[in-house]
Amino acid sequence: MRPIGILTAAAGMMLLALSGHGAASQMARTIRIVVPFPAGGSADDLARLLGDQIGRTRGVNIVIENRPGAGTVVATEAVSRAAPDGNTLLIVANSFVINPSLKKLNYDPFVSFAPVCHLVSSPLIIAVNSDSPYRSLADLIAAAHAKPGELTLASVAPATTQHIAFEMFKRVAAVNMIHVPYPGGAPAVTALLGGHVTAVIANYSEVEAHLAAGKLRPLATASRKRIQAAPDVPTVAESGYPNYESEVWFGLVAPAKTPAETISQLSGWFGAALETAAVKEKLQLQEMYPVGACGADFAAHLRSQFDVYARVIREADIKAE
Repeated sequence: MRPIGILTAAAGMMLLALSGHGAASQMARTIRIVVPFPAGGSADDLARLLGDQIGRTRGVNIVIENRPGAGTVVATEAVSRAAPDGNTLLIVANSFVINPSLKKLNYDPFVSFAPVCHLVSSPLIIAVNSDSPYRSLADLIAAAHAKPGELTLASVAPATTQHIAFEMFKRVAAVNMIHVPYPGGAPAVTALLGGHVTAVIANYSEVEAHLAAGKLRPLATASRKRIQAAPDVPTVAESGYPNYESEVWFGLVAPAKTPAETISQLSGWFGAALETAAVKEKLQLQEMYPVGACGADFAAHLRSQFDVYARVIREADIKAE
């Protein structure tokens, strides 16, 4: 009986060890969210906020990895080659579907990735200096028609969401305004404050303090709907151009061939995180508004955005740096 007892005890210890190992492996699961932008920006803040929420509520480790470079291409290509196990994810923005029209890439946004969720949107706004004679978008457009090629509008450029939003505006309003490119939103806003340009199209978060201080005047938001932070500011669509819409957005994708059940799990986790009151409050402080459209809905958004950007880039002959 003694050998049988020893074998039984050994088998029990082995099962216990295996059970413990499985639990430890699950608890030790680490999800890496790659952010193709420098630390400290909106995408980085978003990833860390959602990562913290999901890490605490789902019992997984979330690691944020910043990999800027080549206009987001470096990180995007790296994630396209990662194992499709749901443990490596990529934050994407408008550039995800802009770059294919400008550069030769070693990945395809629609073949190399599986869409997880459209996470948030962030509004753009057209503004002028408070000393400007233009008090509405209609005033600015009328002046541009009266003085073709004289009025200027600043934005981040080249080939950015803001630059393309300007080209879209030129077309729907049939105006001949001069685009003045800047390397960032802050320099573009500074140029407007200094009276060096007529107007600016910029992220709302970049002009919010100046609007509150009365240094800048908002004319219209580029979003489809009015934004919570500025409910009295009409949209471009409301101002007579119903087909106009442009905004900054952030989403999440995984490498292609990630199992459907894994994508579904991730969609549920990130969608739920976006709905928590604490997350919503922190996002609103940065003028980011939850969308939470996942799976096929996000795939449709990506395709629609690609088609719009590709057409404008081609018609305006926009080139990458």
